[in-house]
Amino acid sequence: MPRPVKPRWVEFLPCVTYFKPAGVPMAQLEEVVLGVDEVEAIRLKDYVGLEQEECAMRMNLAQSTFQRILTQARAKVASALVQGKALRIEGGNYLVSPFTFECRDCKHEWEHSDKSIDGTTCPKCGGLNTQSFRKVPVADGASGRRGGRRRARHGRG
Repeated sequence: MPRPVKPRWVEFLPCVTYFKPAGVPMAQLEEVVLGVDEVEAIRLKDYVGLEQEECAMRMNLAQSTFQRILTQARAKVASALVQGKALRIEGGNYLVSPFTFECRDCKHEWEHSDKSIDGTTCPKCGGLNTQSFRKVPVADGASGRRGGRRRARHGRG
């Protein structure tokens, strides 16, 4: 039995979910379907401009999985643009991310709500200078940071 697919975390749900070439009737168009997780991969890497490691972490994925999703998404968008196909955004295996957002301008913090999924705009001041982070409980004695220094091992073992 194959391993179940791990859901991808998304921070943005698009309001517009269909794009088509102008002047071509719908009946004559082929469609390309882009998953919400694929749109999130393009948004994080190409629109926001994050490094792949950060993108993968924010989507709760391995970097290799993120690269595969991004490559597939870019190929679908390219196909739609070059061949004049309609682009429909729907589906995918995703969950809305449990990130908390902070506005760097007014220091306001907020989380996603059912009414406002877009975490890139501050609901208090309307600013776009925002950052997201995940509030993770830290165990006693742990720093809460990834990685860190390794302990030197002296002798055998």
